[in-house]
Amino acid sequence: MEALLGARLTLALSIFAFLSLLTTSFSQQIQILNAERRIDLTSHIVKVFLTLKVENTGTAPANEVLLAFPPTQVDHLAVVKAKAATGRRKKRTYITLDVKPTELPDAPNGAKYFIISLLNPLNSGETATLEVLYMLTHSLEPFPAEISQSEPQLVYYHDSAIILSPYLIKQQTTFIKTPTSKVESFTRVEPTNRVSTELKYGPYEDRTPYSFSPIIVHFENNNPFAVVEELVREVEISHWGNLQITEHYKLVHAGARHKGVFSRVEYQSRPSHSGISSFKHLLARLPPRVHSVYYRDEIGNISSSHLRTDYRKSELEIEPRYPLFGGWKATFVIGYGLPLQDFLFESSDGKRYLNFSFGCPLAETVVDKLTIKVVLPEGSKDPSIVVPFPVEQHLETKYSYLDVVGRTVLVLEKKNVVPEHNSPFQVYYTFNQMFVLAEPLMLVSAFFFFFVACVAYLHIDLSIHKPSQHFAKF
Repeated sequence: MEALLGARLTLALSIFAFLSLLTTSFSQQIQILNAERRIDLTSHIVKVFLTLKVENTGTAPANEVLLAFPPTQVDHLAVVKAKAATGRRKKRTYITLDVKPTELPDAPNGAKYFIISLLNPLNSGETATLEVLYMLTHSLEPFPAEISQSEPQLVYYHDSAIILSPYLIKQQTTFIKTPTSKVESFTRVEPTNRVSTELKYGPYEDRTPYSFSPIIVHFENNNPFAVVEELVREVEISHWGNLQITEHYKLVHAGARHKGVFSRVEYQSRPSHSGISSFKHLLARLPPRVHSVYYRDEIGNISSSHLRTDYRKSELEIEPRYPLFGGWKATFVIGYGLPLQDFLFESSDGKRYLNFSFGCPLAETVVDKLTIKVVLPEGSKDPSIVVPFPVEQHLETKYSYLDVVGRTVLVLEKKNVVPEHNSPFQVYYTFNQMFVLAEPLMLVSAFFFFFVACVAYLHIDLSIHKPSQHFAKF
């Protein structure tokens, strides 16, 4: 028993030592020669573009590069992507790299990590240029938290002038772009420079690993803070040639809360000054060849919508029943049909698969919780999905008209969804052709039995009335 406990203790210590050495080796093997970070604050979705020129200063080849994030940003991370840049500027090409979250021991101040897997090992003395994109949601804090109808919306953005990294950074610069030049205040970490809508921090040289210098930028941002608290998209496949989409929205304005009384007269007479942070229009980008479009809420159909279509895309401009100010909510439903042949195909192994777009059709919108329900035709079996990012999934069963065994529903769920998630996904399944005839046969059988029942009823009715006529002659 003691030997077993000793062996387990030795194994645990060995694993801990290995992970510690792994963290140390990551820091010792790689250094960043130059880092340029551009933070885009022009909407309520924070977009960060990071260019890293890394060098392998170790003796062994390096296969991975670490990205570090402070714990305050990890919960707001919606997307982290990386590409390797090759060639000169005019002939530069980009290759997508695999990025996955990871956990390493002894992370200072609760830092969280992502690992970028390099396409080819980086040998000693070699350099590589990486282009990283990550997006943050709910990272702009309204201050003041409440504003009147005539006041502009001011927000705080918190970050660091120094890029958080487990590596030594030889030289780095950060640029922050604001929607307008109206910046109330910002933290200075010299050298700091501001020109119009751009703040420049740096260049800073020879910053040690995990250097951090907090900054706050207080600026005006009147762009729509459109957040869908919950979106349920139902995609129903009919092998009779139609794809029916039904989308249930719970929308909220996530900016500074509105205080005081709303004046529609002032809102309409002074549109450039009254309620400038509110929004009354939303744009939904739909697939081409859309038909049978409707837009309604609990009261009924909403006629204030405009549909524009061509052979490449369809755009539906919708207007809620009232303009949305900070803290105000609206619920509505959008539905439309699509030709099945544009989205349903057959794979080489005989399976059928749906190729459709993930995400939310509304432009520049954050979705806190997205649920996509793909309703397969009755008789479908062995459903599977291919999605370019992690999602939660489970199966349900739905019963519709003339169904016998019910329809398989593949349910996909994802939180913190941004427009970058609007990429194609596939649902594969097998289908027995006999089920195509099931509903027509049921309808024919129903009409046949109805006809037989009517004939039998008429025959019985006539047989009852004939004796009554005979007795009438007497």
